[in-house]
Amino acid sequence: MSENLYIPEAATKEEKYEAVIPQIEALISGEPDLYANLANISAALKEAFGFFWVGFYLVKETQLVLGPFQGPIACTRISIGKGVCGTAWQEAKTQLVPDVDAFPGHIACSSASRSEIVVPVFKDKQVAMILDVDSDQLDDFDQTDQEYLEKLMESLGKTL
Repeated sequence: MSENLYIPEAATKEEKYEAVIPQIEALISGEPDLYANLANISAALKEAFGFFWVGFYLVKETQLVLGPFQGPIACTRISIGKGVCGTAWQEAKTQLVPDVDAFPGHIACSSASRSEIVVPVFKDKQVAMILDVDSDQLDDFDQTDQEYLEKLMESLGKTL
């Protein structure tokens, strides 16, 4: 696949996901290197949707460790059950947070982050990593984001 991303202009959020996800899946399908794929997924999602921060944390023993991302510098390590990312890991389910300041124990890697969605990626039915997406707007994520990001992370999990 070409390293160009087609993003339909004047499209709904759902139409953008419908256009972008197959392109991302094609981009990672022939590449065996995990970090290259995570970097391209992060870049494609940030380019397509203008997210404030998008990236991955990988499970390494007892912590989530920062992986490829796009955006401002980030927390390097997160313990299980801590913040939105650690909670997604512990509960093994997506966390959709309309206001991060209202989330108990939120870890403020950036004070500009206002809402967040965190989606686990599974390998052998265990969380192997999480996708973390932050917005600088309150209540910026919804069920559409959850549905399509979970679908994309399911595809990623099949490549692990």
